[in-house]
Order: sequence, then C-alpha cells, then structure tokens
Amino acid sequence: MNYASEGHAEDGHEEEGGAWSGPAGAEAFAAVEAATDWLLGYPFVFEALSRRIGADEVLVDYGCGPGRVADRAARVLGARVLGVDTSAEMLALARSTATAVAEFHLVRDGRVTGLPDGCADAVMCNHVLASLATEEALLGVFAEIRRLLRPGSPLVLLSTDPTRTDLEYASLRVGAAGASYRPGEEMPLRLRRTDGTWQEVRNHAWPVDRLPVLLESARFRAVTQRRPTVDEALALADPRLLDRYPWTAERAEPPLVITSALAA
Repeated sequence: MNYASEGHAEDGHEEEGGAWSGPAGAEAFAAVEAATDWLLGYPFVFEALSRRIGADEVLVDYGCGPGRVADRAARVLGARVLGVDTSAEMLALARSTATAVAEFHLVRDGRVTGLPDGCADAVMCNHVLASLATEEALLGVFAEIRRLLRPGSPLVLLSTDPTRTDLEYASLRVGAAGASYRPGEEMPLRLRRTDGTWQEVRNHAWPVDRLPVLLESARFRAVTQRRPTVDEALALADPRLLDRYPWTAERAEPPLVITSALAA
C-alpha cells in the first residue's frame, strides 16, 4: 500500500527526504485514512483472492507499507501473509502493529530478500505502480512478482484510475482538476489523513487499460479488470464505513480498478 515515495505537506512545504521516508514518514503514511480504498478497493481485493487461495496458503503483500492491509488480509482470508516493502522504516512499523502477518521481507535492488522462486500461492499489490516512474520499472516489479508466484497462481492489483480528475472523493483527489496525464507522467494525489487534514504526494499516471498488455509481456495470462461500485460494496464493506460519508463522487465515477491475472 504505497501511493508514492515523495510528497509535501498541505502547507506546500517540501518534506525532507520525501513524504514516506524515515520513521516519521512511515508514521505519516500509517495515518492516511484511505476510506475510499476500504470501501471500493481492499474488500474487493480480498474477495478476488478468496476464490483462489485457501487457509494457511502463502499470500505475499508486495508493497505492504505499514501493514494494515496485510494484517486484515491475514485475518479475513486465513492465509499465511508475508509483507514485503522497499522501506525498512515501513517494515519496522508493520512489525510492531500488523500482528497477524507471518513475516516481513525487504525489497533490495528490485528483489525480495529471503524469498525463493515459486514460494507464493498468491500476491496482492496495492497502489504500488503509481510510485514507479517508468514502464521498465513496472515490468521489473511484475517480473519479481512472477518470480515469487507458482504457475497458475493469482496476482491481484489495486490501482487508482489517473483519468478520474474531475471529482473529489472521500479520501483522495486524483491529479489537478480536469487535467490529463501521459503514461508515467508525474501526477499529484491528495490523501485525507485521519485527523481530517490532507497530504499531497507525487504519483505517476499509469492508464489502467495499459496494465493487461504489460502483465502479459511479464508472463501473466487470463488478465481481467473490474471497477467496483458503491452498490457492490454494500455486501462487502464495513457498514460503519458506508454510513460515514455520502460517497457522492464514488457513486458518480468509481476511481479504483482491480486487475487480476494468473502466473503463466
């Protein structure tokens, strides 16, 4: 769950080392509310995984951040969840809070340390692609995920659609109002914190309709995409969350896309 590695605070002052760097950055990221993700994203990721993975099988959360989603996945799916991330500070925070996660591993030089080929029964990857500036970097992540997966095992990706720039969602604002972005172009994303303030980070725009082609080139097959709606979330999301906001923008133009594929 890694929206981007750099950013600045709401007052416009650049944060030294990037928004999520160091212990303070990890704690700041943990304070992002992510209400829209918990309504239209993560429950649908878990649903997709539940069709393909059983209790005690190995699920890798690639880009686990502070571990909230990995922890919930372990509890909901009963899987043995392994959290991996490029940030040692994020992993330290996750180790202290995500108690249902079995192990944590650092990504170093594009490779997950300590995990062998074909060790995973499934991988989920939430909001990681937007932190990558080039198509080569995307393909590198897909190649590493493919290395971890056994043939026929699923990958489930959660992405924000970079074309959804016209509405302010409950917990995020995509790009500048009315703007359009080229593939890989830097794009601002505003995220609501739990205290009601906003954090702005610099993301990269990757069109969701480009992902199937890239996945197929990285030895994935049977790629499908789904854009969850608020009506569909009624059966999956926490009822308390459904009552928290009117979800007007989410109903008008759902901003999140679930991409699923199988390792060839």
